[in-house]
Amino acid sequence: MGRLTQLVSVITPVHAPSVGYLAEAYRSLAGQVMPDGWAWEWLVQEDGQTGLLHGVLPDDPRISPGAGRAGGPGVARTLALARAAGELVKVLDADDQLLPGVLARDIDTLTRYPHIGWTTSRVLDLLPDGSTVGFEHDPPDGPIARGEVLDFWRTHDYRASVHPAALCLRRDLVLALGGWMALPASEDTGLLIAANVVSDGYFTAEAGLLYRKWPGQVTNQAAHREPAEYAARMQLIDARANALDSLLPRSGGQQA
Repeated sequence: MGRLTQLVSVITPVHAPSVGYLAEAYRSLAGQVMPDGWAWEWLVQEDGQTGLLHGVLPDDPRISPGAGRAGGPGVARTLALARAAGELVKVLDADDQLLPGVLARDIDTLTRYPHIGWTTSRVLDLLPDGSTVGFEHDPPDGPIARGEVLDFWRTHDYRASVHPAALCLRRDLVLALGGWMALPASEDTGLLIAANVVSDGYFTAEAGLLYRKWPGQVTNQAAHREPAEYAARMQLIDARANALDSLLPRSGGQQA
């Protein structure tokens, strides 16, 4: 018998302003060269039940569209997780694009290092004029110890040292953490921080994602930085990190 194909489940939440970018996201996914024995599935989830995805997605059997009650990107991502058949879960926002080779690198890392629960990579902001710019505080290529991202986040105005939009995680880890946080925004940061508290990670210095900057993105809206809600989101992410760290202390007894 031939070897069974292993899957990466790529999860993409969609709302009306971002649906026009899905074709570019798909091309970036379809262009990935997969390692032998591996394939991907694309779980595209509407945040709502308006029929937004009808006639929009390519005719590709690897695509699984879904819809559910509107609840924000975290709810949409977690609902899509119910259909995930892959042992790995890759994040891809509707308005972003994977760069060549990123899935192969994620798979290679998580295959070679069974103790590592998640990976991420360098992200380039894609500006409206087509130019790109990287983050100046990227860590070095290699392993990321438990708590390292959390410590940076706490001391750098709640900005993480690595980008949650480039995450690839073991599905069991995502499930154990309850999926994405039930927040109106920052749900991906919440998952990144929680994963870092309970598991070592890995950063790849080669760019793996184009992160589109445009007026319609959720993080560009005034509501994203409304002071009271923003403070509540950061407080909840921090409190969950503390709770997880108390249950699973870091080596040497260090806690956040």
